[in-house]
Amino acid sequence: MEPLQLTVVLPAYNERHRIGRYLESIRLYMEAHYPDGYEVIVVDDGSTDGTAELVEQMGAGWPSLRLIRHEHNQGKGAAVRTGVLAGRGKRILFADADGAAPIDQEVRLAEAIAQGADIAVGSRLLPCHSQQVVRRKSRGLFGRMFAALARRVLRLPVRDTQCGFKMFRAEAAQDLFHHVQQRGYLFDLELLGLAVRRGYKIAEVPIRWTDVPGGHFHPLRQLPRILFDLLRLWFRLRQAG
Repeated sequence: MEPLQLTVVLPAYNERHRIGRYLESIRLYMEAHYPDGYEVIVVDDGSTDGTAELVEQMGAGWPSLRLIRHEHNQGKGAAVRTGVLAGRGKRILFADADGAAPIDQEVRLAEAIAQGADIAVGSRLLPCHSQQVVRRKSRGLFGRMFAALARRVLRLPVRDTQCGFKMFRAEAAQDLFHHVQQRGYLFDLELLGLAVRRGYKIAEVPIRWTDVPGGHFHPLRQLPRILFDLLRLWFRLRQAG
């Protein structure tokens, strides 16, 4: 089977009330820009709110939409990994299911890939007058502080490590995600750390982003665990060289 132009992966955990609108915007965009050359993979990560059933209903009239289900919740990193490894596109994009990054921003990442990058990272922190970023102050402050810490500890060439909008050449994606072990919040850091150590070219690209209420991640509540996992990741990547 001939490769598709683009695979879009959406990890979803109890996203019934947010994912439908985003999927509809993706469908309209992809049909206009990638007719017969794309797929959308939703990985339902053990949802209990009917997310999978909603996606199945939408997929009944949309052959390019695929649903993969985890029987139990495994974490965002695990869901992204499942979707990426199942992808058939020449380029693979993963995005947050809430639609904080409009799907039309993929063209900015695609341009970076076309110019030679193996990985294009969407960024809410790079200055760009034409790309509006709307974030809650508390989330934005935590995100900037954590990204700065992670960048320094793991020596990463990316300012916005945690942005949930990243694109890969298929070969790079398959290689990296076969080695990623982190299942939760820090999978982005492991992914980027491995990419640096394996010599992949990374480009960071400013994108439009708007926080969408209703997320499941509570950074301050989970901070001790995050810092502990960051320390373990630093040690593992250091051992890997």
